[in-house]
Amino acid sequence: MQVEINGEQQHMEEENLSIAELLKRRKVESPAMVMVQLNGEFVDREEYGTTTLSDRDRVEFLYFMGGGAR
Repeated sequence: MQVEINGEQQHMEEENLSIAELLKRRKVESPAMVMVQLNGEFVDREEYGTTTLSDRDRVEFLYFMGGGAR
């Protein structure tokens, strides 16, 4: 299946790949600091293990970044 991840087309051999498994395969170091958007909709963190990808889905990983005042 073809999936767009952060704007890049990716070919995935597996069907029914969960968001949680995708985060592992992409070697996301701090998954607790990542929000996932699937086809423009945010996915609740509790649903990462049960939400699966389909052909032509669009996935965005949004990373929280800390900052401070000067």
